[in-house]
Amino acid sequence: MTNKLTNLNYAIIGNCTSAALVNDDCSIDWLCLPFFDSSSVFAKILDSQKGGYFKIWAQDIISVEQTYLYHTPIVKTVFTTKDGIFEVRDYMPRFSTHDGNAYCPSEIHRSIFLVQGNPKMIVDFKPRPNYGLSESEFTLHEEFLKVTSVQGEYNSYYLYTNLNVKDITEGNVIELQGSAYFLLSYHEKIDPVTADKILMEYERTKGYWLYWVYRTKVPEKHKEMLIRSIITLKLLMFQRTGAVIAAPTTSLPEIIGKDRNWDYRYCWIRDASMIIDLYSRIGHARTSTRYINFILNRMLVKDYNILVMYGINGEENLEEKILDHLSGYEGSFPVRIGNAAYKQKQNDVYGELIETIYTSFVVDFRNDLILNEETWTVVRSLAKKVEEIWREADSGIWERRGSMQHFVHSKLMSWVAMDRAAKIAKFIGKKEYVPKYSQIAATIKEDILKNGWDDDLQSFVMYYGGRELDASNLLMLHYGFLDCKDARIVSTVRRMYKELVKDGLVFRYTAPDEFGAPENAVIGCTLRLINALYLIGEEEKARAMLGKIMSKAHRFGLFSEDVEPVTGRLTGNFPQGYSHLAFIQTVFLLETQYDWSDASKKRM
Repeated sequence: MTNKLTNLNYAIIGNCTSAALVNDDCSIDWLCLPFFDSSSVFAKILDSQKGGYFKIWAQDIISVEQTYLYHTPIVKTVFTTKDGIFEVRDYMPRFSTHDGNAYCPSEIHRSIFLVQGNPKMIVDFKPRPNYGLSESEFTLHEEFLKVTSVQGEYNSYYLYTNLNVKDITEGNVIELQGSAYFLLSYHEKIDPVTADKILMEYERTKGYWLYWVYRTKVPEKHKEMLIRSIITLKLLMFQRTGAVIAAPTTSLPEIIGKDRNWDYRYCWIRDASMIIDLYSRIGHARTSTRYINFILNRMLVKDYNILVMYGINGEENLEEKILDHLSGYEGSFPVRIGNAAYKQKQNDVYGELIETIYTSFVVDFRNDLILNEETWTVVRSLAKKVEEIWREADSGIWERRGSMQHFVHSKLMSWVAMDRAAKIAKFIGKKEYVPKYSQIAATIKEDILKNGWDDDLQSFVMYYGGRELDASNLLMLHYGFLDCKDARIVSTVRRMYKELVKDGLVFRYTAPDEFGAPENAVIGCTLRLINALYLIGEEEKARAMLGKIMSKAHRFGLFSEDVEPVTGRLTGNFPQGYSHLAFIQTVFLLETQYDWSDASKKRM
């Protein structure tokens, strides 16, 4: 087996506390504990020699098959060997307790079910704490094997099993006589760990996900892939605070062998707001409430300026560092933790956030946790900020690290902010605010139409005075900025189809930036262009492109951020929340004609 994302060999497991990536050779190659943004205990994906892993394998293998259990994030790997058959079921426990709270501990379970015969299993347990800084120290206790870091910050982990621990640490062959289990926890367990308890938590976890999916309404077309995307988005939501991370990994490169490598284990207001907006529409209002409360807890005073991104516990300083001791995914150095984008100015975030609050209002207007005075204060504070800064330059949606510009997308989202603020005011009976907010929205729109349009190109451009195309402007249709029959929109979509598409996939832009020329297409942008083509009446092209991008998905229907147009290889952090968000929206549009431009027009 190789260590390549392009071979589609990773599945994600998680429980809204952390997440792990399981290779198709039944090796856990990425796991951070106790939380998403903690240091890793397994990071083979970032360095095959130093990163650490936890692999279950067998002797005399005939075949290995891996699937997800139906409508769950539980990964089942079936080993058929000369001597028998066994299954490994990997998951992180999640279920509701008797008081209605979510039980989602910082631990992974690897349940082993003997199916037939007495197969011979091999366990290769190689924890390397602190992002693979060094090997770990093992201490055997009566109930568990304690794993301790020996370099860097102190971390310890507890491995519980009903197998012989010496066989585990020495990598001996184990002849399975019955079912077995591993539980790797960041915390020492209080109650005894037994096979019966492991089985109970497995069944409750499976039941939780089956019921959760049952409550989620999706169209029949592409149903299973949609459900996998929705489950994946759920796994990116941090239970403790309501934050939503962009992806569970760091430094999986946008371009293999180069340095566009970023840490995505944080909550971007933009991405998170759009994901939560979706969840409001598909029947998960409680998730929306928790995210909005996360925002409320940031904006405790009226003059607070919402940031581009936060840590999962609301941290505001996400200092970017390079881990020199790791070689990077397939030699793609550097490996980064933290993200310097937290210091940037991105004026679009206000629009995404107010849009999410608006959707929450109109979709679940009876929810007192959302529709309250504190939330209305947040809306007014955000609108006041937009009024002050919408004319200013910023770093834009693509987080360009060069000079700031007047990005058209940022202006668009300032329009969204004021348009939705006016609608919220009208919806809750605060009509005195409507004329002011509506007038500012109209002024912003006029400014965009005057300065963001290029007559020669017959297209909206990336920034005022520029001539570069930008796929983010396709969101003009998504937010209802212009009608789909408007000649300027139609011309822009066709221009982008002509200039940004390569082998049926879409680049965010094509001109070189401060890291060189983009080489890979962006999955989210491809899906945005599909939507736009469909809306302007070019359905045949739209459906052809949808088939193309779906063919690039992981074998379980998972997406990363980017894709190599020629090879179809997935690149970038994985799985990527925004890609799954865009896929869901595209399928709903094409298969149900769902109007994303205003949540009040149609509900799922």
